Order: sequence, then structure tokens, then C-alpha cells
Amino acid sequence: MSRWCLCLSLLFGLAAATCGQPAADPGDPDGGGRPTPDAAVGSEGGAVAADAAPTDSAAAPPRDASPRLDGPPPQGSYLCSQPVPTGAPTPSPPPAYSGGTCPLLVPGTNVFPSGGVNRELILVLPTTIGAGESLPLTFLWHTTGTSADVYLERGELTTAIEQQRFIAVLPEDKGDLPFRWPVSLLESQARVDEELRFFDDMLACVTQQFPVNLQCVSSNGVSTGGLWASLLQGLRGDYLASFFSLSGGCGGVIKPYPSPAHRSPAIVLWGGPNDGCLGLFSLANTSLDLEQHLVADGRFLIECIHNCGHAMPPFEPAPGESSFRMLWDFALNHPFWLPPGYSPYLDWGLPSSYPSWCAIGAGNAVPRTGACLGPSEC
Repeated sequence: MSRWCLCLSLLFGLAAATCGQPAADPGDPDGGGRPTPDAAVGSEGGAVAADAAPTDSAAAPPRDASPRLDGPPPQGSYLCSQPVPTGAPTPSPPPAYSGGTCPLLVPGTNVFPSGGVNRELILVLPTTIGAGESLPLTFLWHTTGTSADVYLERGELTTAIEQQRFIAVLPEDKGDLPFRWPVSLLESQARVDEELRFFDDMLACVTQQFPVNLQCVSSNGVSTGGLWASLLQGLRGDYLASFFSLSGGCGGVIKPYPSPAHRSPAIVLWGGPNDGCLGLFSLANTSLDLEQHLVADGRFLIECIHNCGHAMPPFEPAPGESSFRMLWDFALNHPFWLPPGYSPYLDWGLPSSYPSWCAIGAGNAVPRTGACLGPSEC
């Protein structure tokens, strides 16, 4: 038996005893994979209508005295393109590249030295970038069993980037870990630091070579990539304006939640009680664990439960739009300068790109019912 197989067997033998959330109740009528009522966060509220702000205490964190926004920006525009208010929070300046002089980055696949190792990333840009244009930047972390190019295709990023105007970086995993990214209790702090250096180096070189809006840097991951995005938001929260965890999270056999100084908003999406990876652990539980910590930190979040297990979320975009438009809408409307716990969606309601199985606040989403796009996969 290989070393990793043995370690995984030991690790997941402890999963039931160490998991941060109780298992979903098979008789739960909403099918959402929620914890028992005494452990639930904000479970009193129902679905939040698009024209109403939530009233549940978990759904609506306490607001500060910052000015509110009267309405959405003009069609085709986002808050990321608006001026930064005087005195608003600002992200830390990008770090220096650890290798000295950044390698030249081009659209497509790049070999990228970091920490003395050649890594790979895919860089996706709009076909043209206008004079004076400053573009949001998002990092997209792929899952076990796939690669960056699969995420590029399934995420319909070429369409999204042309329509919504942002830059995407899709890192490739190093190839030395069973879950691709250093997310489990098995990985050493040194290995986590190596991956953080990779992120720092990518951020340094992309911002050197392209016109990046530093107020709008986000991180997005699916499955084990979502687990890494959930850790990264805390470990590099001084750069990140928002993040999305798609069947990700933290707790249990996954490294614990790190609380950042900057309380960025989040989307937490999962596939209901049957969302798991290789039968080893529950991504419903890790998502719920993440939600509890976000609520405790007073952070704004959108909860989505598509109820298709560990399968592609069954989004139904408008004709001509990318399937994941709601994610990019979120990133582009949540710059770093927003006050902690606040989202313009508290005033505007959720945009029309959001499905009915998403809602503002932990415990408020009504899980989807109906056919799914495909089988669960990991």
C-alpha cells in the first residue's frame, strides 16, 4: 500500500470523530444537508426575494454608518468600475516576486517558476484591453480529477471574460498531493507556505504586466479547489475582495478556518446532503462549517444549494450569457472598499442571474428540486 493510501485511510478513519458539523439528517424534508436545529446558523429565515432585504439576524450582519448605494450601477457597469470612496479600506500592495524578475506572461498556458519549481498557470484576458481600462482579477482553483484547462472550458470563461471584462488566472496543481492543494490535516505548514508563495508570485507578476484593479481581486474554487479557496481567503485576505466556495469549505479532516482581518463577502454553494468526494468526507458539512465561521465573523454571504450532489451546478443562464455569470456578477460588485458585513445586494436584492435556490444569509436558501445535469464526480 502506498504511503498516501495508508495516510488517507488513517485520516478518514477519524473523519466521523473530527468533523466540524453533524451529518445531514436523511429525513430532513428540505434536502439541504443542514445541521440539526441547535447547530444551525440563521435557519429561521425563508427564501429572500429579489426585491427585499433579509431581516434574519444571520442573513443581515450589523451595518455601519457608511453611505448606502441608491441603486445598481448602469447596465453593463459594476461597482468595481466606480471610484473608491475617500477613506475606504484598501488592499495591501501586491507582493514582490520571489524569483526576482517576473517571467513574461502570455494568454494561454504559461510555465511559471515559483519557489525554485516550475509551475503552470493558464492566463485568460479579454481580446482587447482599452486605454486606461483597469480590470478585475480572479484566481480559479480546479478540483481533484480535473485540471486548469477543464475549469476553463466548463466555466465558459472565454465568453464570461469578453462579456464582463476581467482577467482570470487558473493555476495548475503541483502534482504531489492527493487533493491537489494543501488542504487536509496531512499537509505540513511548509507545504502550505509553498502554495501561498505560488499565489503571491502569480499576483505579483500579473499585476506588474497587466492593468489590474487591485480593489477587485477575488478567488474561486470547486471541490478541493474550493477547500483551498476557503483557506486562502483567510491566509491572504489582505489582497482578496471576495471569494466563492463551490462544494468547498473547512473543518473536520480539512484544515480549520483562518479568520482574516478583512471580512470579505462570500458565496457558499454546495450540492445538498449527498455532496461528497470519493465517499471520504462530506462537502455539505465542510460548507456548513465555513458558513458558521463567516457568520461569526459578521461577513456577508450568499448561500446556494443545488441538490445535485457533487455534480455541475444546474445553472440556467439567459441566452448568450455564460453559465456562471452570477459568480462574476458577485466578484465585480464587491470591491475591497465595501464596509465589513455590507453588500449592495442588501439594498438591491439579488440580481436576475441568481437562481431561486440561492438566498442571502446562512440557512436561507431553499434547496433546488428537479433533474440534474449529470452524475456526481470528484
